[in-house]
Amino acid sequence: MYVPQGRDSIVPPTEEDAFTQIVKMLQEGRGGNYGYGIYLPYVFDAWLHEARNVDQHQAAYYDHISEPFFAAAWLLCRRGIIRPGVQRYHSQSTDEGSAGSGYSVTPFGKQWLKEAAGKYDYVPTEPGRFAQMLDKFTPTFGSAFKVRAQEAVKCYGAHAHLACCVMCGAAAESIYLAIAIAKTGDQAQIEKDYSNPGGRGKIEKLILDPLGKGLQNEFRGYVGLMKYWRDVSAHGMCTNIEDSEAFTSLAILLRFAQFATDRWNDLTGTP
Repeated sequence: MYVPQGRDSIVPPTEEDAFTQIVKMLQEGRGGNYGYGIYLPYVFDAWLHEARNVDQHQAAYYDHISEPFFAAAWLLCRRGIIRPGVQRYHSQSTDEGSAGSGYSVTPFGKQWLKEAAGKYDYVPTEPGRFAQMLDKFTPTFGSAFKVRAQEAVKCYGAHAHLACCVMCGAAAESIYLAIAIAKTGDQAQIEKDYSNPGGRGKIEKLILDPLGKGLQNEFRGYVGLMKYWRDVSAHGMCTNIEDSEAFTSLAILLRFAQFATDRWNDLTGTP
C-alpha cells in the first residue's frame, strides 16, 4: 500500500469531529452507496478533503484516521439514528460495508436529522461537547450534579424532552444545595432542612438574604427553572414539552452553573 510521506502529520479527528462529519453528510444526502445510507470510506474522503485538504492517495490515510469515525458511527447506532447494514432487502452490499463501514438511517434517525439541523453540534453526543462543558463543574457541585446533568444530556439525545427538563431541574437543585452546604459547612443539616416541608424556601432565604438585590434577582431567575421543572414532574398533568424547551433548559442549566461558579464566593460567603 502506498503510504504518503508525512502521513503522521495529519492529526486524526476527535470523536466529536467524526460525529459532526457523519451527521453533516447524512443531512446533506451525501456519503451513501453500495446499498448503504452512509458508507464510511466516503466520509473519510470528505473529511480529508474538507478538514485537511488532502485529495490524493486518500485511502492510504484510512487506517490512520478511521478509529474515531467507527466510534462515532457506533454511538449513532446506540442512539437509534443509524443501524449497521444495507437500506433494504436485496440491496447491493460490500465486504467492507458488512465489516463495519456501511450503515443506514432508521425511521427515528430521519426525524432526528430534520430536528437536529443547525443544533447537533451543540448537544450531540454522550460524552459530547455539551456533556463535557457541564462535567467541568463537577468538582464544585459534586457527583449528584454530574449524574443529573449527564442524564439530562442523554434524555435530550433520546428525544425524552420532559425527562430532559426534569433532570435539568434536578441538576440545578444540586447546585442550589452545594451552595448552601458550602455556606454552612453542615451537609447533614442542609439536606435534612431541604427535605422538610417549606425546606426549599428556608434554604433559599439562607442563601439570598445576605446578597445584594441584583445578585438575588439573577439567582432567582435561574432557580425559577428548578422550581418549574420540579413542579412539572411532581404532577400528572399533560404537558407539551418539545425539543426547544429541552434545549433551552440545558442552556439555562449551563449558564446557571457558570454563574454559580463565577459568583461562588459571594453566594457562599467564603473568601
